Amino acid sequence: MNDLELELQQMRHQMSTLKDMLQGQQILNDRLIRHAVKKDMSSINRRYTILIALALLMIPYSYWAFVELSGYSLWLWIVTAVFMLVCAAATYYNGKDVRDSSLMIDDLLETRKKMARAKRFENRWLFFGIPMLIVWLGCFAFEIYRNSGGEELKALLIGGGVGAVVGALIGLKIHFKTQRQYQDIIDQIEDFTAGQDLPKADL
Repeated sequence: MNDLELELQQMRHQMSTLKDMLQGQQILNDRLIRHAVKKDMSSINRRYTILIALALLMIPYSYWAFVELSGYSLWLWIVTAVFMLVCAAATYYNGKDVRDSSLMIDDLLETRKKMARAKRFENRWLFFGIPMLIVWLGCFAFEIYRNSGGEELKALLIGGGVGAVVGALIGLKIHFKTQRQYQDIIDQIEDFTAGQDLPKADL
């Protein structure tokens, strides 16, 4: 019996040691995943901050460029200002969770849920932002047509068209990069929580 009790004690000790090692590994993995998630979230937050700042700066700049410099109608500037304000507001709203400092100490499942929601919102924003941009381009083209003529009209329309295409390509590049980072966050959390019988994020 003494030998059997000794073996049982050794087994208990080994199991306890193994359990401690697994818990330590779990804690280390949790810290690593949170560090990686925080890095992607910081990148998204910086991008959102820059986009909001640019949208707000475009309001006074467009007044100077359209009204003061080019002599275009005030309504074009109003349309531009509204467009920029809507873009800034939507970006600020979608970035509220990315800016939340408490998110990194919350349950990773809740973090995953919020990142999936932000990714979905930004993706759906295109269905509003693109038509809104087309309307603005129409207003801009009409104002050029109303105030210009001949070669000047042609040059302005070509220049505006090229600028719109370049701007759209840059915007789409930023959009897809942000989408990839959101997906990276979601994938990393889902990989970490694999085997815990958890539902996948609703994308």
